[in-house]
Amino acid sequence: MANGAVLRFVLVVLTGMALAGCGRLVQPDVKADAAALRAGDYELDPTHAVLLWKVNHLGYSKYVGRFNEFDASLSFDPENPAAAEVSVIVKTASIDVNFPKFEEDLRGGSWFNSEEFPEAVFESTSVSLDESGSGTITGDFTLLGVTKPVTFDVTFNGGARNLLNQKYTVGFEVNGMIKRSEFGMTTLLPAVGDEVELEMHAEFVRD
Repeated sequence: MANGAVLRFVLVVLTGMALAGCGRLVQPDVKADAAALRAGDYELDPTHAVLLWKVNHLGYSKYVGRFNEFDASLSFDPENPAAAEVSVIVKTASIDVNFPKFEEDLRGGSWFNSEEFPEAVFESTSVSLDESGSGTITGDFTLLGVTKPVTFDVTFNGGARNLLNQKYTVGFEVNGMIKRSEFGMTTLLPAVGDEVELEMHAEFVRD
């Protein structure tokens, strides 16, 4: 192997080792025990959050979309997890299906009617988490001016101080289902499914 090639090989190896080392340096010591979660008020980190929905499309597939603008807050005390408070506000006009023309239809009166009802809102009424961090969250969900109680499955992924921004961070995954007809959204039933799966992955931060 020529000297130049040897030098390039060594540089590649050293660069890879350095990058691997950097990854280990910023990896936080995440604790997945819900009892270890620090008490306090948390706000959503919008750069590390996603809200997806899925609905059956003509029996062929699940049609998947997302909302690009939403906010959430969390108030939690590990000594009294049942008293946790969670609030989520979704801007329905931010719907994204990677199809701009259809997105305009979805914002219209036959679907989300975003001009009259610009927000969908969830306000928790009770939270249940076991020692492993799995549980449920129940609350009132408002869509199209209609409010119904819903229950979602929730998984606490863990919490630790983020070494990149020095903020204490917790991560959650939430999954559940609503029936859109219960909120008055009946367009194209049953060709487009009634049951809508909701899925949120989010990080919350506090100082």
